[in-house]
Amino acid sequence: MAEKETDFGPLVGAIDQGTSSTRFLVFASKTSELLSYHQVEVKQTFPKEGWVEEDPNEILATCYECFNRVVENLRNMSIDPANIKAIGIANQRETTVVWDRVTGQPLHPAIIWLDTRTGTTVQKLVDKTPGQNKDHLQPLCGLPLSTYFSAVKLRWILDNSADVRAAVEENRCCFGTIDSWLMWNFTGGKDGGLHITDVTNASRTMLMNINTLKWDDKLCSFFDIPKSVLPEIRSSAEVYGHMSEGVLKGVPISGILGDQQGALVGQTCLKKGMAKNTYGTGCFLLYNTGEEPVLSKHGLLTTVAYKLGKEAPVVYALEGSVAISGAAVRWLRDNLGIIKEAKDIEPLAASVDNCGGVYFVPAFSGLYAPYWQTDARGIICGLTQYSTKAHIARAVLEAVCFQTKELLEAMDQDSGIPLVRLQVDGGMTANQLLMQLQADLLNIPVVRPSMPETTALGAAMAAGHAVGVWSLATEDLTAITTDTFSPSISEENRSARYSKWKLAVQKSMHWEGGQTTGPSQVDLPKGLISVVRSTLPPAALHV
Repeated sequence: MAEKETDFGPLVGAIDQGTSSTRFLVFASKTSELLSYHQVEVKQTFPKEGWVEEDPNEILATCYECFNRVVENLRNMSIDPANIKAIGIANQRETTVVWDRVTGQPLHPAIIWLDTRTGTTVQKLVDKTPGQNKDHLQPLCGLPLSTYFSAVKLRWILDNSADVRAAVEENRCCFGTIDSWLMWNFTGGKDGGLHITDVTNASRTMLMNINTLKWDDKLCSFFDIPKSVLPEIRSSAEVYGHMSEGVLKGVPISGILGDQQGALVGQTCLKKGMAKNTYGTGCFLLYNTGEEPVLSKHGLLTTVAYKLGKEAPVVYALEGSVAISGAAVRWLRDNLGIIKEAKDIEPLAASVDNCGGVYFVPAFSGLYAPYWQTDARGIICGLTQYSTKAHIARAVLEAVCFQTKELLEAMDQDSGIPLVRLQVDGGMTANQLLMQLQADLLNIPVVRPSMPETTALGAAMAAGHAVGVWSLATEDLTAITTDTFSPSISEENRSARYSKWKLAVQKSMHWEGGQTTGPSQVDLPKGLISVVRSTLPPAALHV
């Protein structure tokens, strides 16, 4: 029996390949309605302390599994999958893959963005800069030297894998972030697959010049990385190629955005001065700065927000990145056994009125923005005999909010224009208590979309725009329905709690190097009776 004609008009699909799972979602381009999706968890391994790896082949397999299930779902809904006119890709950024262009096989496990094995590599690179300055390359690439970014991970692989070095010497080695790995395989793999990336992902490698949008000779020389292994840099919205096999064979692939940039587009933050915060494995605040890059003086990153077409202008953003937010909830579940499921943290934390003086700094992978302290480690402090697992659970949620507050303060200082509200998205925003705590601690309204899949939506918008089925004109964008959380505590309460958080952050710094206090060498006040530190590796998960 023939499938009846869809009433939804042209459809656009988006693969959202995240740290902990892969999803494929299909949207109606005229209304932005989400019609169907499927999600598969991706296994992570932790071979050593601080190491986080995934199998590139498993990541690829989860994509095809999601394709198959969503197409099946659409047919069961009497929607013709042939109406999918384009596919976009949103991906976990910085995660580093190297593979053999001849065999098509990975040459090393994927090193995930929050992996910290490259600490020594970073220090060696910092040592060779004038004045041992981790921000030495910022004018060229917008980023500090950190374990976070792809060039450092690739440098580590080249230093530690004879197989990869041999592949480079024999011109068989391809490097890419997850988008490049997927694109190469989706378009044919070893049989003519495209080795490309987009400007948003390239801007997270430390190898692309933030002004020219090209691989930079000075940066490649600094890291001693040959250009021969690098993908071609393209815009975020153009027809790159077509699916070469599977249930979506022949469909154009026409959008690529790093996941956080995808959320910026999906939240329609397309004007200078607009910002969004995503709560997933980590926490990422992006602020649209328009067509000129702004170099931060307060620990933020300068990054490409999007370039929605070959001839379209490039738009930049300031970004504040926090390594651990949702991953801390997973840690409570898997490592401490305090909760059975991630969603259990909300009722547990809500069972007490406050954190009981307990503060938690989740520096499992060091501290990212605005500190960039790779030697920081996790700390729980303020414990007394009164403290319970509920207080710790609430302290975990408050830690996410305090870290966001620090990002927002830095962003306000760099931009000179304080945000009057915060647009949010990501899996953790389903937690009502977290959203209210965030509004209370920021003292501005927090606005949550009723449809939380903004990362995939952004990739779908870029892909649909490239093939002419999705208008990004302001007057054509579908209005997003939202929930708003308003501040409800006093300034005195807010300031006192934030001061204690700052003290806890100081106590987490320089732990790996043997110092137990931060730069100011402050003493523990009364009430911070016990200090518990953790260096367990995070099990990253969107929650």
